[in-house]
Amino acid sequence: MPKIEVHEKLFNSLLGNSYDDAQLEAMFPVAKAELDGHDTKEGLYKIELNDTNRPDLWSAAGVARQLAAYRDGNVVQYDFFSTAEERIDSEGRRLVVHESARLVRPYSIGFAATGKVVDEEILLNLIQSQEKLCNNFGRKRKTIAMGVYRSDLITYPVHFEGADPDTAHFVPLHMEEDLTLREICTKHPKGLEYGYIVADKPVFPFLYDDEHEVLSFPPVINSARIGAVEVGDEHLFFEFSGTGLDDLLLAASIVACDCADMGFTILPVTCEFPYDTPYGREITIPYYFQEPAACELGFLRKMLGTPLTGEEVVGSLRRMGVFSLCDEKMVYITVPEYRNDFLHPVDIVEDVMIGYGLGNFSPELPSDSTVGRLTDAESFARKAKEIMVGLGFQEMMYNYLGSKREYIDNMHVDGSQYIQIANPMSENYEYVRPSVIPSLLESESVSAHAVYPHQIFEVGKVAFLDDSDNSGTTTRNYLGFLGASSDMGFNQLSSQVSTLFYFLNREYVMEEMVDPRFIEGRCGKLVSGGKCVGLFGEVHPSVLESWGITMPTVACEIDLDLLQ
Repeated sequence: MPKIEVHEKLFNSLLGNSYDDAQLEAMFPVAKAELDGHDTKEGLYKIELNDTNRPDLWSAAGVARQLAAYRDGNVVQYDFFSTAEERIDSEGRRLVVHESARLVRPYSIGFAATGKVVDEEILLNLIQSQEKLCNNFGRKRKTIAMGVYRSDLITYPVHFEGADPDTAHFVPLHMEEDLTLREICTKHPKGLEYGYIVADKPVFPFLYDDEHEVLSFPPVINSARIGAVEVGDEHLFFEFSGTGLDDLLLAASIVACDCADMGFTILPVTCEFPYDTPYGREITIPYYFQEPAACELGFLRKMLGTPLTGEEVVGSLRRMGVFSLCDEKMVYITVPEYRNDFLHPVDIVEDVMIGYGLGNFSPELPSDSTVGRLTDAESFARKAKEIMVGLGFQEMMYNYLGSKREYIDNMHVDGSQYIQIANPMSENYEYVRPSVIPSLLESESVSAHAVYPHQIFEVGKVAFLDDSDNSGTTTRNYLGFLGASSDMGFNQLSSQVSTLFYFLNREYVMEEMVDPRFIEGRCGKLVSGGKCVGLFGEVHPSVLESWGITMPTVACEIDLDLLQ
């Protein structure tokens, strides 16, 4: 979960009051947060956020806004947002997106801010907000890259284009050498870290003003002049580039509201596109794009188990910073500019629950009388576990989400039937686990120091795409086990499989197969009841090399749901 550090002085000024640690610990759950620590020497609050659906809370201003709304019951009103019906005058400030940008990052938007001198606390808070939004919400700058610039050095309009990486050049931040965009990817520390995002594109993103003064090479690095925001600056320009317009609009709205809360005056910028977007070819930023949401009052009362009045519902939502209306049947809300997480009526219910106060709900004992028992699937899985322990294997437990490197690259498979998360918070959790074997191999890859032989197993869930299911996916209970030692081979593994099936009281036959994960001729399918229920064999040397495993290794995987 995201963690942030905020300075006491800035945080207390945003809250309009100061509180001791005990008071903050009691208040923070309202913002789905907790006080992780308080460095009194440095004057820093360390806050852990427990909700990845609320990126507006990943800053000092965001947390303070939510706490103040709950305390005062006031909905903050911002007057600098344009809408589809009303556009605020941008006074000549424009950002022009060129057709060539479509080849690499099709969207770029921005706004300006002034009227507040940047001190060290504000600068650190802006840098932290940039990091959290781009790394957590923007998938390490893949889908969102944010830059902050010195607006008083910019000649509008600002231009965003796809440039030739071998001819476009500038002096990047923290360097004195003028480099081309391609050279930045190989010589600058940020280029080495983020250059891969655009390295395979025919053109690279390039941001410059009307005097051809360079702002940045998104999503990699700012320029050393316009892009070097320092303490004492008063005029700022914020730019957001990426692949999804709604995500960029939300990120821009969050930062704009944060800046306004810190005392800045927000100056709109009109962004012009050469192609159609969901909101037209000209959008004035900040832009309010959220749709209103509604919830049946009966559904809300049923979910909460309490017959709240319409007045109580409206008051609860106000304490969450949400303006609402309520009649005899429905609750209607206006989604705040900095939020986009009301995807279902239950999200409104959640805000009412928090705003009403969890301590105000009376506890109730369950009225249903039920008898708990194990399912047949669980009983069968436990029997398999007992057999594996009896065979000398050690049980392991793993995450059900992992990376492309673990599940596809290291296993030398195509992964076309694997479930990929559409917008993961981290590349480490980008795919749903399709097999237990990669998890076992990962453990083996860091266990070379342990005495051999190594024998480990897990009974757990796997999932993959399946057109025959209504959801398009299927989830299965799998048993996977692995052995590694200098004398480990097909014969020993075959003996272990035979023993397992004997004690499970299941018949099986082996059939030949070709699988890139295993050595051909030393692997096979396990067929029981006319169905392929598993596979096993000696792991291919190329797979072992990908994992950094130097010892001969065998592995087996069985679908317990099919075998049951």
